Amino acid sequence: MDLDKNKPGTASSRRRYVTTRRLDRIFVELANVYRFNARFFKEVWLPPYEFKEIIRQCYEIGVRSLPLISLTGFIIGIVFTNQSRPSLADFGATSLLPALISVAIIRAIGPLVTALIAAGRVGSAIGAELGSMRVTEQIDAMEVSATNPFKFLVVSRVLATTLMIPALTMFTTLVSLLGGYLNVHQNELTSLSVFFYQVFDAITFLDIIASSVKSVIFGYTIGMVGCYKGYNSSKGTEGVGKAANSSVVTAMFLIFIEELLIMQVINTIRAF
Repeated sequence: MDLDKNKPGTASSRRRYVTTRRLDRIFVELANVYRFNARFFKEVWLPPYEFKEIIRQCYEIGVRSLPLISLTGFIIGIVFTNQSRPSLADFGATSLLPALISVAIIRAIGPLVTALIAAGRVGSAIGAELGSMRVTEQIDAMEVSATNPFKFLVVSRVLATTLMIPALTMFTTLVSLLGGYLNVHQNELTSLSVFFYQVFDAITFLDIIASSVKSVIFGYTIGMVGCYKGYNSSKGTEGVGKAANSSVVTAMFLIFIEELLIMQVINTIRAF
């Protein structure tokens, strides 16, 4: 009997990996993410439809985020206007300030800031809520009671974030423009009608479409990341904290990546 093959450190005693241990874990995680997303697109079309839960999540995600979104958007409009005025004043072009505010906020700042705030507030809440339900076995209890937990918990939340983030983005953009207008009116005495004429004259239909598409993608990303981290959490209360934290970090990272990719695509379309 050959005892060498059972000794620690020999090739037969070590676990075999396709590549390396770390790479195998990455590929397994990517496969799990793919299956989770595929299951969402499958479940979203199948009855029963949890309309009450979707409406409740829209209220929690959208309406309850309005105070924070309003304050942040208003401050961003004022701060951006104040920071941009000296640069334009050096060239005697302060009259272009409304157009600059419009392009910056509608194209980039509005969708990005709204998504980052929602990732911090909504993403962490979804991750912590589903994580606590997983570690306390409430999700398992729903499966035993013939309730589809994936449809009730995941589909409703992802749909709610996908629907509400674009609405919050529009609201943030409007509030930011109002903040910019108050600052411009205080310094240049520009009327409201002239300000918004210059605002809408500086943007195109492509800018509005791009902002809306980005908001939908950001909303889906926030909901999906929060649900995935929370739904698959483990290790008790420690896992709940990790799910909430990783939901925010991962969602923000993906939002910046998506912003970069979408910006490149839009700039390519705009070049034609």
